[in-house]
Amino acid sequence: MRIVFCGTPEFAVPSLRAVLAAGHEVLLVVTQPDRASGRGLTVQAPAVKLAAVEKGLRVTQPEKIRRNDEFRANLEALAPEAIVVVAYGRIIPDWMLALPRFGNINVHGSLLPKYRGAAPVQWAVALGERVTGVTTMRLEAGLDTGPMLRAREVAVPPEAMASEMFPVLAELGAELLVETLHGLEAGTVHPIAQDAAKATLATILTRDDGRIDFVRGAQEIWNRWRGFYPWPGAHTSFRGKKLIVHRMGLPAMDKVHEPLEVMREGELVAAEERLLVVCGGTSVLELGEVQMEGKRRMTAAEFLHGYQVKGGERLG
Repeated sequence: MRIVFCGTPEFAVPSLRAVLAAGHEVLLVVTQPDRASGRGLTVQAPAVKLAAVEKGLRVTQPEKIRRNDEFRANLEALAPEAIVVVAYGRIIPDWMLALPRFGNINVHGSLLPKYRGAAPVQWAVALGERVTGVTTMRLEAGLDTGPMLRAREVAVPPEAMASEMFPVLAELGAELLVETLHGLEAGTVHPIAQDAAKATLATILTRDDGRIDFVRGAQEIWNRWRGFYPWPGAHTSFRGKKLIVHRMGLPAMDKVHEPLEVMREGELVAAEERLLVVCGGTSVLELGEVQMEGKRRMTAAEFLHGYQVKGGERLG
C-alpha cells in the first residue's frame, strides 16, 4: 500500500518501522517542526523524524496543515492509498480526511470509545484501570469519534506507571496497525461505529491535575500519581511553599497506629523515618521522596530530619 505517515513522538516510531517492515511504501513522513526543549532550550528533532531519516525516507515538517496550499498540493500529487496518523499532534483537516482511498487510519492508545482525547494512556492509569489497550480507527472530523477498525487489550499491572505503559502500547499499536492495513487491502476489516453513550474523555493534562487533593482516598491519589508522573506529577504545599512528591506508595495499615478517624485530611502522622499523610476515608499515603520548592530531592527520612517535621502538621 502507498502510505503517507503522520507522527511525532517516540510512541509513533514502532508504527513507522512496522509498516516499513510489512512492505508498505511510505511516500512521505509528516511530523512537527523541530522544537527547543530542556533547560538549555536545545533544538531537538522529533523522534519520528530521526527514525525516518535513518530509513532514508522523505520528511516534511509543516508548521500548519489546515490552510497550507503547498502541503495540500504535495499530498494530492502523491495520491496515497492511506494516511496513517499516530500521535501526530495536529487536527487533520477535511481535505486530508477525504484524500486517500482507505482513509486516515489512526492508532489510538485506549479501548475506544473510552478515553477519547489527548491523554488516553495517562488517564487510564490515573483512574485505576486494570485493562487498557489500543484501537485502530478511521479518522473523521470529531475528536476520536470515527469508526473503529481493530482493537486489542492489554493488562495494566497494579503498580505500573503510565510511562511504563507507553512503550507496551506503542508496540501493540504497531502490530495492530499492520493487521488493520492488511485487512483493509484484503477487504476483511470493516468499520464499526463507536457507541457514543459509552464514550469518556481523556482531557489534555494541565499543571493543576498534579495538585494533590487529600480529600481523595490514598488509592486514588496514588493512581493519579502513577498516571501523571513525571508531568504534571504530584505536588502539594508545606509551610506555605510548594512540595513536589517524586515517590509515593500505599503503606501496610497494620504499621499505622494513629487514631486516623480523628485526624484531618493532609495531616502528617508521626512515624520515625517514614513520611505518612492522612487522606480521605481514613486512608494513609506514604511519601517516599519529596522536594521542597527551590531545594534538592530528599528521601522521607532526610525531609523529616531536615525540617524537624512534627506529627499534626498538614500538607496542602
